[in-house]
Formats: sequence, structure tokens, C-alpha cells
Amino acid sequence: MGHLDHAALGWLTPALSYAMACVGAALGLRCTVRARDTTGRSRRNWLLTAASAIGTGIWTMHFVAMLGFGVTGTDIRYDVPLTVLSLVVAMAVVGVGVFVVGHGMDRPRSLLIGGLTTGVGVASMHYLGMAALRLHGEIRFDPVLVVLSVAIAVVAATAALWAALNIHSPAAVALASLVMGAAVSSMHYTGMFAVHVQVSPSGTGLPGATAMQFVFPLAVGLGSYLFVTAAFVALSPTAEERAAYASAGRLTEPDERAVDVAPPGFRAPRPVRAPTR
Repeated sequence: MGHLDHAALGWLTPALSYAMACVGAALGLRCTVRARDTTGRSRRNWLLTAASAIGTGIWTMHFVAMLGFGVTGTDIRYDVPLTVLSLVVAMAVVGVGVFVVGHGMDRPRSLLIGGLTTGVGVASMHYLGMAALRLHGEIRFDPVLVVLSVAIAVVAATAALWAALNIHSPAAVALASLVMGAAVSSMHYTGMFAVHVQVSPSGTGLPGATAMQFVFPLAVGLGSYLFVTAAFVALSPTAEERAAYASAGRLTEPDERAVDVAPPGFRAPRPVRAPTR
């Protein structure tokens, strides 16, 4: 049985992965709040941004944490197509859950369906990412911990979507994001503690890419996307702010209709000419 190290780089990877989960959650919640205040194409665009943010944040959290994962007695490689598929699944299934909540008229039902869909999507992303692992040995999972990790994912997703429906102030969204980041990290490490590896030493090379060759550059790129998008969302005005700007503009704009308007029957006095000599 190989010894598993979940923090080979110390506290750097757990702390950074938690930060990625919080940023993705905060951005997704803010975009969902914005979507609820709009209609039509604008709502769709905000929901798409929310789905990509939450999915990207969860995926980045998982693989940043995996940068610190090691097994004694074997190297680790990642299957590139499966790793990319896990990212696509994360964004697609989270997107379904976000759109269900964003467009649903029956809030309790939409919340349950959206939370279940999103939670299963998060768990699917995690275990697809684990299926992408290539090492010298056999990977087994503790079924009890696997079920527990899926349950944590569903509860965390439902709580996040509830926050998107009911919490609007930036401070409350920030607090909800910290809680969701902790829940997503708990789901990840619960799933990782379910892993057992029976190492079979071998001198043959492993297929796939190393974490630093593939996962690290992709995680950096997605993390940059999160921070840039977060800055854009933070700087873009809300519906209330746009309404306030428009109202202020109407109050300060001069009334052009009042120019050159005189009461009925009014005659302007004739200009006085200077006497000629």
C-alpha cells in the first residue's frame, strides 16, 4: 500500500486551492444576483458567466490541490483528454443548475433541482479528474467516503444557490463565498481520503503529462480568468446604480423646452435706437 501525501508542498496548495474556490464562488454568486435583476439576453449572459466562474473555480481548486498530491513509490501523470473533459463537465453541469435557478419560477423546486444537479456535477468533475490519474499501481476508493463526498457536494451547491437567491449585499456574498469555498474543499479532501493506492513498482514510463507540464499552466490560466472577470464584474454598475445614474442625469439635464418659450400675448419690446445727429 503506497503512502499518500495530500500536501507535498506544505500548506501552499491547500490554501491556494481554497482561495480559488472562494473566488469562483464569489464571482458566480454575484453574477447570479445580477442575472436575477435583468431579463432576456442580459440575464443569459450573466448566468453563463456565473456557470463558467463556479465551474472554473471548482476545477482550479481541485487541480491546484492535486499539485500537492503524491504517492510514495510511483510517479504520477495525467491523461490530458480526461482532464479537459472534467473541466467541461464542471462548467456544463454547473451551468444547468445555475440556469434552473436563474429562470425557475418555483423557487423551492428550482433550488432542489439546481442544487442536486450542480452537486452531482461537482462530484463528477472530481472523480473524472481522479480517473485521469496515471500511476504504477491500482487505485481503489472507500465507498462510504465517496458517498459522503457526493453528499457534501450537493449540500454545498444547494447552499450556494440559496445564497444567490436570497443574499444581495456584497458583504453577505463574500461571507457565503468563504463558506462555500470551505465546503468545496471539504468535499475534495473527503474524496481524496477515500483513495487507496496499491503500488506496483515498474521501470516503464507512464502515459500522460506531469502536473507541471499540463495542470499547472492550465490552472494558472483559469485562475487569471477568474481574477480578470471578477474585476470586470466588480467595476460594472448594478441595475440600481444605472437607474440612479439615469435619474441624476434627468435631474441635471437642462429643460430645452423652456428655452425661447414666452407666455401667450407677450410681445418683446422694440429695441431702442440711439438718436442720430
